[in-house]
Amino acid sequence: MSLAFDDYGRPFIILREQGSKSRIRGIEAVKANILAAKSVARTLRSSLGPKGMDKMLQSPDGDVTITNDGATILEQMEVQNQIGKLLVELSKSQDHEIGDGTTGVVVLAGSLLEQAESLLDMGIHPLRVAEGYEMGCKVATAHLDTIATKWDFSQDNLEPLIQTCMTTLSSKVVGRLKRPMAEICVKAVLAVADLPRKDVNLDLIKVEGKVGGAMADTRLVEGIVIDKDFSHPQMPKELKDVKVAILTCPFEPPKPKTKHKVDIDTVQKFESLRQAEQQYFVDMVQKCKDAGAGLVICQWGFDDEANHLLMHHKLPAIRWVGGVEIELLAMATGARIVPRFEELSPDKLGFAKSVREVGYGTTKDRSIIIEGCPNLSAVTIWVRGGNRMVLDEVRRSLHDALCVARNLVRDNSIVYGGGSAEISCSLAVEAAADQVVGVEQYAMRAFADALEAVPLALAENSGLPSIESLTAVKARQLAENNPHLGIDCNDRGTNDMREQ
Repeated sequence: MSLAFDDYGRPFIILREQGSKSRIRGIEAVKANILAAKSVARTLRSSLGPKGMDKMLQSPDGDVTITNDGATILEQMEVQNQIGKLLVELSKSQDHEIGDGTTGVVVLAGSLLEQAESLLDMGIHPLRVAEGYEMGCKVATAHLDTIATKWDFSQDNLEPLIQTCMTTLSSKVVGRLKRPMAEICVKAVLAVADLPRKDVNLDLIKVEGKVGGAMADTRLVEGIVIDKDFSHPQMPKELKDVKVAILTCPFEPPKPKTKHKVDIDTVQKFESLRQAEQQYFVDMVQKCKDAGAGLVICQWGFDDEANHLLMHHKLPAIRWVGGVEIELLAMATGARIVPRFEELSPDKLGFAKSVREVGYGTTKDRSIIIEGCPNLSAVTIWVRGGNRMVLDEVRRSLHDALCVARNLVRDNSIVYGGGSAEISCSLAVEAAADQVVGVEQYAMRAFADALEAVPLALAENSGLPSIESLTAVKARQLAENNPHLGIDCNDRGTNDMREQ
């Protein structure tokens, strides 16, 4: 590199090595892409399983995130390579569709590409590798259906759902509280589930949180939690069997559309103006009282005058409630959202058995909890944690468990963990490869080897000798024909995942 000047004296740099650089093509380009994917997969590999380690990530503005959720790790990583970005998208799509297993899919994808590299070195065309992988995938998915177990559950028997959610939470920060957390998630999903149609709308489950307290204080609220307080400190903090009016119109006098100017030159004029404004507020409050409302929830704010009158007329109110919360409240309480005071009538009011304001220790933070709603189509999981990082990680963990419970409501087939399903599929694909004539059999065997990356990573992360553990379990599966044998990550003394 050298510095030169043009005719006008402006400096520019000459890069001497530029001529020696060239664009890579063909197999070399494919191998470069595989290397990038392997690097991303290796980063996530140590986070897999119940003994997987958390990752600490720092954002450009200094915020620190601690998590072992694959989708969150990849989202926070600044991946520059295009193939690396594809793996990020893979993890995101797994998170959106299934909700859990975001780390496993990336580890498996990285292993498949790693095995493909050795096939390319043998001179096999990438198209043949892809066809062999496709054939191996069909064999593996067909084998999964044969080893899957149906877990029947009902409103009276929730244990199958709870056990599956506990498996999900065992690798999370809430692992020591996995039983109560799993029960909370299962109850929340069944509260909003349409069991005859086998459908669950997770938008009806709000996961809200407040810093403070312990994780064990997390609880399910059969209603809505609003991160607000009553508009006046002297309003009652608890209401029973109350009728609720939901307004999207502000408590304030109408403003002219055009610019205006009011000249007040006497005390009488000012007094008459003040009385007119006050009368306007009184009429608003009276309309709410006449309709029979015992609580007003307003999307907009109101000034001190309206606030004082509401308190004076013994009409509790909550202001600045967001649009999403307004809709959930309307669904839960059965109220109609009223855009104008003139339209307020008794038939547009909702009902709640209990509305109360709760505080948190010595802080000034307050929340409103609305319970006992007639249409229990919306519930809230109220999360507590010592600091913001813990709170965020608990919310991510509960999201995974909620998605697992939803998936079981849709389809109650399960396969056992600990890498048992992967080892069983690997053996099935290897057996099927012996029946295939042609180059594809190499790719099918590579697919079978790639499936073993998950149990290998589980054993490695648990501090077990990875290759010895895998070969021992694989030999037992072959000898006993038991597809439920996997890696004993939790050191329970048995490799049978059904017993664990």
